[in-house]
Amino acid sequence: MILSPTAKARAKSLALGFLVGASAAFPAAAAPGDAQGEAKPYTLFMGSDISVGLNKVLYPVRDVTGSSWVIQAKGQTVVVSTRNGSVDLKVSPELKLTESSASVADLKGERAYTPENDPNLKFAKATADAAGLNASYQSSLATATNSSAQVSAAAAGYKPSVLNVAQNAMVAESVANAQQTQNAASGAAGATLDSPGSSPGLNNLEMYDAMEVTFGVSAEKTLTKPYVVIITRFREKDSKPGAVRNWIYAQSLDPIGPSARKVHILEGGFPPGFELQDFQVHLYNQGEEVATSVSPKRVPLTRDEAFEYVKMEYVGSHRGASLPAAPAMGKLPADLAARLASGQFRQTYYVKVSKDGLANEAFLDAACSRKVDDPYLDSVVRDIRFKPALANGKPVEGIAPLTLGQLTM
Repeated sequence: MILSPTAKARAKSLALGFLVGASAAFPAAAAPGDAQGEAKPYTLFMGSDISVGLNKVLYPVRDVTGSSWVIQAKGQTVVVSTRNGSVDLKVSPELKLTESSASVADLKGERAYTPENDPNLKFAKATADAAGLNASYQSSLATATNSSAQVSAAAAGYKPSVLNVAQNAMVAESVANAQQTQNAASGAAGATLDSPGSSPGLNNLEMYDAMEVTFGVSAEKTLTKPYVVIITRFREKDSKPGAVRNWIYAQSLDPIGPSARKVHILEGGFPPGFELQDFQVHLYNQGEEVATSVSPKRVPLTRDEAFEYVKMEYVGSHRGASLPAAPAMGKLPADLAARLASGQFRQTYYVKVSKDGLANEAFLDAACSRKVDDPYLDSVVRDIRFKPALANGKPVEGIAPLTLGQLTM
């Protein structure tokens, strides 16, 4: 459903009002069988729609492979890599309603270093190098001392002047080599500790150039093709107050099921010394965003509450329009798929729908002259909720064509 900017703004305004009211009236989800009774399988939350620019045209993201965006452009699947330079991205906050949900635990996001710029790793390496050079220095001194002893032992019968010349020459060469090794060791240690702005000086601490995010995630219903999007707001070091930039990163994940699995992301590309303002984690499955336990403005809803939101958004975004009733949401029985596969209920039925979007009787013809006489089908139809018919933007009674095999709810 594509809305004009004005209609979309009106719908969002109504939806935000609903969200505020729902937050006050329904502060927490009710588990099946608890004191409040009805379960709340739906979640209304503030999600993010992400679009990728290609040849100056924005296309909605359909999937993520690795860390590359996947879009549909002119009927073709296009993979837009982030490794080839900057990518034009647009993020639009959107209220979303979903039955899909996941639990995110132990979420942690902080500034970090890429391995090549980590001063702690550099310090450890330089210290190890200095230790190795110092060991070489000690070995060289031992060689010099041993050389002196060897010359003394082998010089029996030589004149003292000849002995001194040979001994001094060998010892001097060994000591010079040892001193050169010691100087190199001192230089390595000094660079590690004392060189402002140098690599790997400890004075470079807090020149973070990466973002590290970790969390555990699980889902009661398996997410078969998930990916995560991290949206970070940050300031460059020494930038003007209020000069905030966005960083967006996506990564495909393995299927997510009831057993919690750990996600760890370390990604560079930030200006050294950046300041983290905030970050959000958004989870998607097969291109559709999934509500999580850390989704912004998250409100669990019962089925009836969710339907009230659907109607409000639909009516608010179609001011002045005249439209027929249409299926919106429902809970279809588990055995319906097998019945459809065997050839039952393949035809189109016609359902009388109240102005509140509730199904009444089902008929075999558009004139509603031949009523369907099947208790099973009647129960299926009455469990479906419809977008009500509109007359000049006002909900009215209507008739909705219904083909069960085409429902995607």
